[in-house]
Amino acid sequence: MSSRNIFYFIVTLCMLIGISMTLYRHVQFEVPWFPGEKRQIWSIEAKVEFDAKGESVEAVLALPLTQRGYTRIHESTASLAYGLSFVNDQDNPRAIWTKRTADGHQEMYYKVDFLVDPKAADIYQPKMPDTPFTEYPEPYFTAANHLSKQAEEVSADAYSFTRELIKALTGDTASKSQNTGLILDYKPKNRLVVDLLNNADVPARIVRGLQLEDGRRRQGITEYIQVFKDENDWQIFDLATGIQGRPDNTLLWEYNGNSLLEVVGGKDSQVTFSMLLVEQSAQSAVAPKISEADFLNFSIDSLPLEEQALFKGILLIPIGVLIVVLLRVLVGLKTSGTFMPVLIAMAFMQTSLMTGLIGFLLVVGTGLVIRGYLSHLNLLLVSRISAVIITVIGIISIFSVMSFKVGLTEGLKITFFPMIILSWTIERMSVLWEEEGPKEVVMQGGGSLLVAVLAFLAMNNEYVRHLTFNFMGIQFIVLGVILILGNYTGYRLLELRRFKPLADKEG
Repeated sequence: MSSRNIFYFIVTLCMLIGISMTLYRHVQFEVPWFPGEKRQIWSIEAKVEFDAKGESVEAVLALPLTQRGYTRIHESTASLAYGLSFVNDQDNPRAIWTKRTADGHQEMYYKVDFLVDPKAADIYQPKMPDTPFTEYPEPYFTAANHLSKQAEEVSADAYSFTRELIKALTGDTASKSQNTGLILDYKPKNRLVVDLLNNADVPARIVRGLQLEDGRRRQGITEYIQVFKDENDWQIFDLATGIQGRPDNTLLWEYNGNSLLEVVGGKDSQVTFSMLLVEQSAQSAVAPKISEADFLNFSIDSLPLEEQALFKGILLIPIGVLIVVLLRVLVGLKTSGTFMPVLIAMAFMQTSLMTGLIGFLLVVGTGLVIRGYLSHLNLLLVSRISAVIITVIGIISIFSVMSFKVGLTEGLKITFFPMIILSWTIERMSVLWEEEGPKEVVMQGGGSLLVAVLAFLAMNNEYVRHLTFNFMGIQFIVLGVILILGNYTGYRLLELRRFKPLADKEG
């Protein structure tokens, strides 16, 4: 393989890696393309109440997990002097409050936030229950058998059988049937449907869901029938309507047929729910989801905040470098030093643009005057550069003190300038002045400032900062573009003016 083919292979590989990583972050973890995007979050609070009997207390509350359409991102609890433990069991997740002795009315709270997430899927697979046969005394047994046979005759499978059963026990149909009225007097409809399904060898049980409605307070839980065809195929049925499928805006709170609340050492227990739909920035909303990232999710979100703040600035440097490459390779601007403008642009981000420009011109201008005097002392290069560094520090210190004395606190930000880079810039411009004259100094110095300003505008852009911080793949894309630009051997834009006389002559 030729070196040219290897080069194109490397460029293509960088671009593909960068694009793949970026798309993966956006699709898998819903990291937004634009800053300021919003996500909807359901904030739900469960209030547990009961009357303690003056003995040891244990209260167990079933908890919801991430499921289709909703990603659990945060949970918290509040209770007075109770011990708390979470059991993170996918078959029966729960919170357990315990206390050695409690008396009187007790209250405890569990709060959970769910991100509205169309890509979310059930992280649990409910286990198919057994089908115990339930004996009914006469005449209820005969009525139940008659009702079950009627539904079976007009059904084709477990799901249609369930629909027909619920239909027979609901509304006008139920009121017209003597058998239906009799059996409903014996047992509640929810338990009756489960018993009839189990007696027909159809695995079924009661599960509990919460109907989400913004601003609701003290809302109770809603019961549904969960019916299985096999271990991997199950459906939810609405007991009131017989409609198959999970209703919209419904969060399954308990989905394995376990108790919603169990209290030992108390009586008159109940759970009520309050909920609120809030909007939050997409970045904050998906942060907990990103923190559970896998190996393919290259992100700095898992780092401590101090390191994140550091990398937020470092990851902008390739953007500044790209601006320098574009302006030097394609436009032909001259700069004092190859990437000195990027460092100056980084300083501008700390000081603000106008303060940075004024500070840069003051320090470099004063430094050039002092460096001009040092050139008459015939010092060695190392000593001369060291003297310039100390001089730059002195200049920055004097300007900072003077600006503070007159009340210009913005002048204090001049300390953010990289002193070593400024010293080398002064030395380089001084040598250039002696060898090429002041015109070349103005051209390179002006070019450096122009490139630094353009790099600052690009690096300080909110959209660019968002992309570089949240999508590490951008670094590979920038690298690929820089490699392509490094292969450019054509004319630069500013060089075309050399051919202007020829164009005028031909005209």
